[in-house]
Amino acid sequence: MTDKKFSAASLAAQAMGWIDPVTKAVVPPIHMASTYLRDEDNGYSSGRIYARADNPTFDQAEATLAALEGGAKALVFSSGMSAATACFLALAPGDHVVVPKVMYWSLRNWLANFATHWGLKVEFVDADRTDAIAAAVRPGATKLVWIETPANPTWSVTDIAAAADIAHRAGALLGVDSTVATPVLTRPIEFGADIVMHSATKYLNGHSDIIAGALVGARDDPHWAKLRTIRAQLGTILGQTEAWLLMRGMRTLFPRVDWACRSAQSLAERLAAHPMVTEVLYPGLPSFAGHAVSLKQMTGGFGGMLSVRIKGGERAAIATAARVALWKRATSLGGVESLIEHRASIEGPGTPCPPDLLRLSVGVEDSGDLFDDLDQALRRADNA
Repeated sequence: MTDKKFSAASLAAQAMGWIDPVTKAVVPPIHMASTYLRDEDNGYSSGRIYARADNPTFDQAEATLAALEGGAKALVFSSGMSAATACFLALAPGDHVVVPKVMYWSLRNWLANFATHWGLKVEFVDADRTDAIAAAVRPGATKLVWIETPANPTWSVTDIAAAADIAHRAGALLGVDSTVATPVLTRPIEFGADIVMHSATKYLNGHSDIIAGALVGARDDPHWAKLRTIRAQLGTILGQTEAWLLMRGMRTLFPRVDWACRSAQSLAERLAAHPMVTEVLYPGLPSFAGHAVSLKQMTGGFGGMLSVRIKGGERAAIATAARVALWKRATSLGGVESLIEHRASIEGPGTPCPPDLLRLSVGVEDSGDLFDDLDQALRRADNA
């Protein structure tokens, strides 16, 4: 694109305005090469050596994501887990980290089991309470404060600016899992975050057809160089085809998220009055505990994720999920299809997720159809 400053939505839609210089194609090619030719003087004037370190197919996705987040650099990974764990593997044994009690379950398990055995000192806190984060941080010893906002699956909200201030005053970095908010709704770097993580499988790709992760750094500094080295040395690189599909997905990120937000808000408001629903967990409801903070750091909507707690407990919740027709019973979120899941049974023993909770990922279907399908399932479950 030209030097004119376009909106983030326009940058995403046109993938930064990239045009292939040889063919003039508006869609980039997939570079499948695993290795690159040396020059006659034994150098690499192309800047590329081996595809485990980088690949031209990554360039566009990484540049676009960095621009959308307002960061200096981005890295794509083979999964959200590999992106997130790289942030902790960049630390040293003995370092102290502060993480949420409510967060992506697989990362929580990794932190509680592998990371502690490897030598990190992991402290779990109620991250929606900044006083709890402040009480847990140890100046000089804490190297990373990690938050997820909104946090899966209760959608609790953390004040990013407050958490950044606490982390920085203690000499620590702030990492933010912003998978659910996406750069459409929240740009954590603007609130002081040092690293932003995405499970790019979800909203960034948006089509439930790849596994991918991404990191965006506020600065291109020695710590960022360490993350890049970890990706190359552990081999957690994204496949070339997956990188191409990720870029394809990001081009429709803004309209997909906008649609999902509007549908989720409508569903949350209607479900809050449903006789079979005891509570709706959604940042867009004024009654939600994190609503005030959400208004400060989310623009354009409150996300496409909500959870409902069902009258009748676990039995009724599972029965409701069994009786939907339009919603799909599947794990994941952020795709064009709407998904429903009884999250506690997926996470298993030790989960902080209430047994009466159903997690809903709102896609791009008609919101009236989505409500009607849930309504009939709820009523049939009540009569079961």
